Amino acid sequence: MAANTNLHKAKNDKNDEHYTQLTDVSKELMHYKEHFRNKVVFCNCDDPTWSAFWKYFHLNFEELGLKKLISTHYDKEKPTYKMIYMGGDDSNTEIGEITPLEGNGDFRNAECIELLEESDIVVTNPPFSIALEFYIPQLVNYKKDFLIIGDLNWIPKAFVFPLIVENKIWLGINTVKEFIEPDGTIKKFGNKLWFTNLDHKKRHEKLVLWKKYSPEEYPTYTNYNAINVEKVADIPIDYDGLMSVPISFLSNYNPDDFEIVGCPNYKGKYGRDEIGVKRLGEEWLQAYKDNGGTGHYTANMEVPVYFDSNGLPKRPFSKVIIRKKK
Repeated sequence: MAANTNLHKAKNDKNDEHYTQLTDVSKELMHYKEHFRNKVVFCNCDDPTWSAFWKYFHLNFEELGLKKLISTHYDKEKPTYKMIYMGGDDSNTEIGEITPLEGNGDFRNAECIELLEESDIVVTNPPFSIALEFYIPQLVNYKKDFLIIGDLNWIPKAFVFPLIVENKIWLGINTVKEFIEPDGTIKKFGNKLWFTNLDHKKRHEKLVLWKKYSPEEYPTYTNYNAINVEKVADIPIDYDGLMSVPISFLSNYNPDDFEIVGCPNYKGKYGRDEIGVKRLGEEWLQAYKDNGGTGHYTANMEVPVYFDSNGLPKRPFSKVIIRKKK
């Protein structure tokens, strides 16, 4: 009952209901064609009457060499249905076998899980507010390949980040900047992107670097043995130690060239306590207050801090700790 309540809340919240445009689906899916031949694709948060995911796979069913396309969707008030397409008339996206579901299409219902077990690849835009707690864990538990839209802020979370470190999940190619709202208007975003465990060429492109290390430009944290790097483009080419880089680095992450060590934004596996971030200390805290800082910090907080080249106290946000592979 609690699970249904959470999904009701997500679907009642217009901030959680955003429909993906076909142009965005096509722009991303074009990079994964080799993964879909003879596969069963499941779009388990998608009403086929409007879903761009259903339309894309239906229109490209033969081109991709799909075995089967399945779609289910949630309705808060009544039972819904599953729609299955196995080829025949790709251009008519209304064609497919419709079978009523016993429940309301919640992806955690037994009948939807049965379809999940049958599928090879899940592709959809899940409800963002419950994706971290329920949706991604379900994909991982059932060992499914997937390509889903998510939020940049998912990355420094205790469940998602270890999967990134262990190369069980990574970022896709593109960002998604616009969605269709329930009222038909377009809403812009700056933090939505693709998460997947399907390999793609960009993931193995070398990051072109040119800057050289200097202690003045790359200060070391006072309470953690890593240097601070402000921009991905500024990663020094000649530094082999630990580097703290922006989370946006993961869009350029090549597992052949770099190792992800951890993330100081949370506690837990590969988090600040495990990688050894120490207390920020009285010296930094006093300097912060002396320079007009009003944030809520205490000397016992375990967050990376440093002094810049002008001696000013700094606390970076949303960082990933990396080092070059030798």
